[in-house]
Parts: sequence; C-alpha cells; structure tokens
Amino acid sequence: MNSRQRRGIVLLLLSVLCAFGAFAGVLSVISDVQSKVGPEVSAYELRTDVAAYKTLSEGQFRKVQVPERWLPSTAVRDLDQVVGRIAVNPLRKGSLLQSDMVADRPALKPGQQEIAIMIDAATGVAGKITPGSSVNIYATFAGEDGDANSSKVIVSNAKVIDVGRLTALKPRPGETANGGEAVPITFALKTLDAQRVAYAESFATHVRLALVAPGSDAAIPDDQRDYTLAGDK
Repeated sequence: MNSRQRRGIVLLLLSVLCAFGAFAGVLSVISDVQSKVGPEVSAYELRTDVAAYKTLSEGQFRKVQVPERWLPSTAVRDLDQVVGRIAVNPLRKGSLLQSDMVADRPALKPGQQEIAIMIDAATGVAGKITPGSSVNIYATFAGEDGDANSSKVIVSNAKVIDVGRLTALKPRPGETANGGEAVPITFALKTLDAQRVAYAESFATHVRLALVAPGSDAAIPDDQRDYTLAGDK
C-alpha cells in the first residue's frame, strides 16, 4: 500500500468519525429539545370568534397538540367541560380555550319557570342586558274610558337567563311600515310574575327593561310601582 492509499484510508476514517460526531450532535440537540419541550397533550382553540354570553358548542373548537409543560393549568382538555355553557367575554379565533373563559348558563330555581318575550332592541336592550342580569320590567298602558295613561313596574329584579338573536318584527295588522327589530329575552320567574309579564306583552302599549345595578336587589316600594303624569308631583 503506497502513501497515497494510506492518506485516502486515513481521510476516509476521519470522514466516518466526523459523520458519527455530527450524528451524535444532532441526537444530543434533539434529546435536549425533547427534554425542554416534553410530551404533547391535547387542548382546544377557537375556530371562529364567539360573542360574549353566547352558548358554546363543540363545532366552535378544534383540537390541537401543545407541549404539556407550556400548557396553562386552566386550559380545557375535555370539551364536555364547556359545551352548553356560555362565554364570559368575547372569544377570538385562534385563542386557546381556558376554563376561566366560560361560565354556567343561569338556571331556574325551585318554583320558577322560563318565559320569553320580545323586547324592542332600541329601547329595551341596547346590548347591555346579558344572561345573569337583573332587570325591572316596565309596561305602559293606554288609558280607557277617560282614565289616564299609566306606566307600571310589572316585575322588579327579574333574572335574565338568556338573550336571543336580533329579529325583524312583522308589521302589526293594518300597518304597512316595518315592524322594527326586537330581541327575545328569557326570564326565570315565579308563576304570578310570569302571568304579569305575559299580560303586559299582550295588552301593554310598550314593554321596557331597566337594568338593575349588581347588588341592588331591593324591591321597589308599592307607592313607586304605578305612575301617571297627572299624579307626578
């Protein structure tokens, strides 16, 4: 074997050693990354924007894989925890779903029943009334046989359990103009209060809602529940 051949063999061996060294280096980097990242687990992110206080459904989320060590402790890993509940705040597309983003839908208490009525969108809702809100329900009645027009508090501190979608109203019989827009509001009420609300929706000129400040749950005194212009002093 001449000197040229020996140099070739030495260079070949050096190349093999360098290749093994590079491969070992790659394995070391991969192992280091894996040790820092750790195993991946399933989580969920938003497919689309979700408005505040809207009921959540399974189709609004997609499953993603996230390194477990980087996943917040509040991250939702089981959709059964959130489906049917409501969004606390507006949720943005691509956001990682977390348990503090959702809340339970307000529920009926013993002795209560659900009743839904259409409330004028411009004068009765204004986007501020949401599930869980407390409202006073006012109704105005046209006077008959010489009686004065009046405004009455039909129910005080009524609990809102759902707010529906904005709906276009049909014109009333004999009217040609657009009937405007209204929002279906669902309340949790006792039987007598539900009857009062149903009566007001059927016979009152207008039904309006007044949002009650959180913590202000005092009942309205009887002498302040009825109002007429003539009796205003």
